[in-house]
Amino acid sequence: MPGMKQRNWGRIVNNASSFGLFGTKNRVDYVATKTGLVGLTRGVALEAAEFGVTCNAICLGWTLTPHQEGNIARHIASTGLERDEAIADLMEARQPSKRFVYPEQIGALTVFLYSDAAQEITGTAIPIDGGWAAQ
Repeated sequence: MPGMKQRNWGRIVNNASSFGLFGTKNRVDYVATKTGLVGLTRGVALEAAEFGVTCNAICLGWTLTPHQEGNIARHIASTGLERDEAIADLMEARQPSKRFVYPEQIGALTVFLYSDAAQEITGTAIPIDGGWAAQ
């Protein structure tokens, strides 16, 4: 941060989660850490704003990761559904698009937040979650 302030330019992008915006049962530890990260993002943004430093949090929905692949496999085994049906069934309650967020989409949003076009976007929690935050 000192170097960014000295240069009057900097970008900080935190990977949070939609669970940083919404609570859920049986995940209090995860919700607390992601909510804390969103709060940290906002505080840093305020402290750094006059120096041309931005700080934002990307709040990810369900992202296709090895962990989610395990969830899909377990759901297929317990329901007998085909893969695409199992994914849609898992997504039903949270992610209205019924599709995973892909790492390439997260990367593209991150690149935008590092660009000059995003110089006045700071202190935000930006959902990339297939409509989860719209519910």
